[in-house]
Amino acid sequence: MPQDSRNYEQPRRRRRRRSLLTSISMAMLYIAFVLGVSVLLASAAWIAANDVLALNKEAHTATIVITQEDTYDDVVDMLEENGLIEYKFLFKLFAKFTHGEEKIAKYGTFTLKTDMDYRALISGLSTNSKSRGVVTVTIPEGYTVEQIFRLLEEKGVCTAAELENEAANHDYDFSFLKDIPLGDPNRLEGYLYPDTYEFYTPHNPRQAINRMLVNFDARVTDEMRQEILDSGRTIHEIVTVASLIERETDGKDRAKIASVIYNRLNDTGGGTLGLLQIDATLFYINGGKEPTEADKSIDSPYNTYLYKGLPPGPIASPGLESIEAAMEPESTSYLYYALGDDGEHHFFRTYDEQMNFVASQALYQ
Repeated sequence: MPQDSRNYEQPRRRRRRRSLLTSISMAMLYIAFVLGVSVLLASAAWIAANDVLALNKEAHTATIVITQEDTYDDVVDMLEENGLIEYKFLFKLFAKFTHGEEKIAKYGTFTLKTDMDYRALISGLSTNSKSRGVVTVTIPEGYTVEQIFRLLEEKGVCTAAELENEAANHDYDFSFLKDIPLGDPNRLEGYLYPDTYEFYTPHNPRQAINRMLVNFDARVTDEMRQEILDSGRTIHEIVTVASLIERETDGKDRAKIASVIYNRLNDTGGGTLGLLQIDATLFYINGGKEPTEADKSIDSPYNTYLYKGLPPGPIASPGLESIEAAMEPESTSYLYYALGDDGEHHFFRTYDEQMNFVASQALYQ
């Protein structure tokens, strides 16, 4: 017998309805998933943006000190520890794509704030940043180029190697340096004026050296240079004599020591034979150690026990008092001097007078 077709239509409609409901449910779940992921991604993006753009951060200032031993990772750690960034991986990613790692200084002191975004932080850590710290450095009279550069390195101004390179190879535009050849950092010996300076940390090494040379250029006035010229001497000779004076005394006998130096230079046929025999030159060539009898045999043009006349150049940076003493020595006939037990220099015309005095002093016993 024929079957009723209505019995088949009803189950098919129910199956289609269930399939439609299933599809709608899956679509709704998919939409919910997409919306959820979008919300999570949006939240993550917002959190990341807050860090990258320095939004909604509590106001705070931090000082970052980078030493020559610190690595790039150490610097990023400092930024996180000081609350300047929250996500190190994100900062490194930003720095990688913007070449920021290359811009960060290798050492120095920097003052940074939490309202600085990633780009500003990188800029603030650069060598020429206005966020650099400032340090006051006093360069004592009588310091050598080597000592000055070591001091500046200790203060975080520049490395000694950077300073040596600039001193040796940059042609600084000063008349007093025009006849001194390039190639040796000690070419600036005597001309880095001892004074108190403020430097950035870090500071451009060429500019740091130039500041000290500018100071020397200003201290040795046009009137002084004319007086030196009229005396028949050169600035280089005067600075060399002044450096010897500076290393020999810090007292009020500079002009008297200057007279001994000039008297010996002129005593070419006398008892001194034009030899200055100044112990300070032995300090210069033996690395700053207490001079010994053996040091007097060191073959160096700076050894005033072996070579007559002035050494080739200054042995330290003299102050203005020593420069003035070298320009205007006292008029004496002294050829010798020795330090007494009283801490003062005593002056003599003959070697025997000096030896008699030395024999009477406990200092030499």
